[in-house]
Amino acid sequence: MRILLAEDNLSLAEGLVALLRQSGYAVDVVHDGASAEALAAAESFDLVILDLNLPQMDGIEVLRAMRARRNPAAVMILTARGAPEERVRGLDLGADDYLIKPFDIGEFEARIRSLLRRQAGLRNSTVSFGDLVLDQTARSFLLAGQPLDLPARERGLLELLIMRAGKVVARDSIVQSLTSLEDDLSANAIEQYVSRLRKRLAPAGLTVRTARGIGYFLDRAQP
Repeated sequence: MRILLAEDNLSLAEGLVALLRQSGYAVDVVHDGASAEALAAAESFDLVILDLNLPQMDGIEVLRAMRARRNPAAVMILTARGAPEERVRGLDLGADDYLIKPFDIGEFEARIRSLLRRQAGLRNSTVSFGDLVLDQTARSFLLAGQPLDLPARERGLLELLIMRAGKVVARDSIVQSLTSLEDDLSANAIEQYVSRLRKRLAPAGLTVRTARGIGYFLDRAQP
């Protein structure tokens, strides 16, 4: 999943980016409101984490601009401005969550997982397809009851496929979801990840099929 972090506290931003990337998210970070508004308009994100006290453009104005354009990204406001009227204003303008600084890292991560589940249209923390089970809370997989350990990119790709099981996931969507602006992901690299996933899933009778010229989808292997 792709996340935009707008935070002007450089040390906090650095720590959150490291935390999110370690969890396998693709993260872009900006430090002022004008950059946040421009990037949110130009790129596709699943979640925007938005400080309110941003230079150049207040976070509330960024949120207002996003919702005026009908930007569908989930928005978590992350701010020290915790007065009830501030929270009400942010939520009424279209924020999906409001977390007050200082905050607990565990709660921060749990709220992100909850927002991303909601974005994907999932109510439960577990998603299954055949003998493959994704636990979104732990961001881990079980295959035929056994842990399936995967590198971050392969895990991210398999998450996309299982959360959209039965639907083709376009290559462009894979690139947008798995990379930030600092990264590069070629078609050959995606094919390599798919090939590795096929080998890992084969013992459970599952595979990743190619929709030629479009993308990939999770399927049951032919008997």
